[in-house]
Amino acid sequence: MSLQTDRSALISLAVFVAITVLGFLNWAAGLTLLWLVLRALGFSVNLWALVEALSTAVAAAAVLSGGFVAYRELSELANTRYMQVADRLFKELNAPEQIEARRWIYQHLPDDPRQGVAGLTPEGQAAVKRVLNSLDRVAFLTQSGWIPFETVMPWMHPMIAKAWDKLGPYVAYEQKRRNEPYYYEHAARLAELCRAWRAENLAEAQIVWMDDAL
Repeated sequence: MSLQTDRSALISLAVFVAITVLGFLNWAAGLTLLWLVLRALGFSVNLWALVEALSTAVAAAAVLSGGFVAYRELSELANTRYMQVADRLFKELNAPEQIEARRWIYQHLPDDPRQGVAGLTPEGQAAVKRVLNSLDRVAFLTQSGWIPFETVMPWMHPMIAKAWDKLGPYVAYEQKRRNEPYYYEHAARLAELCRAWRAENLAEAQIVWMDDAL
């Protein structure tokens, strides 16, 4: 540890001690003054009883205030974490390579997974894997407690719903063909949550496929 760091730590400690001592002296002086005023007004007050009662009240107020401050700090930390997760989700889903991969799937992936898997080109395979891996990552980032679904689902549901409308049958086909029910199970669970959210909030929404979409 450097000399400058030691000096800074000592200064901080000295300031803390000074504030503590001054606070104690001011508190004692204030109580004494209050006691003298009450006696001058004709009230019979025991100084130590007054000190005990007021100190207890101040301590209780300090605990309540400290609890409120801690609650506010925890809320701010949670909001910061939510913003960080939302930012990562936005970057994940809107990365240029993800947009291109989804576009390829929308335009070229056959509806029948048997036909699609048999005729999948290297470009198509890369697009499918890229989008599935992205959905798995989104599922990880939106797992329980990390971020409220109502915060991110309104803007990310179209990408998930449209991608899964094409890829869902492929995942189910591969799970059965490989005998691996866990094959992209987290992405499948995310898609189900997205479908439930759309059914509750956008019951009339329908997926429309366009060849010339932006």
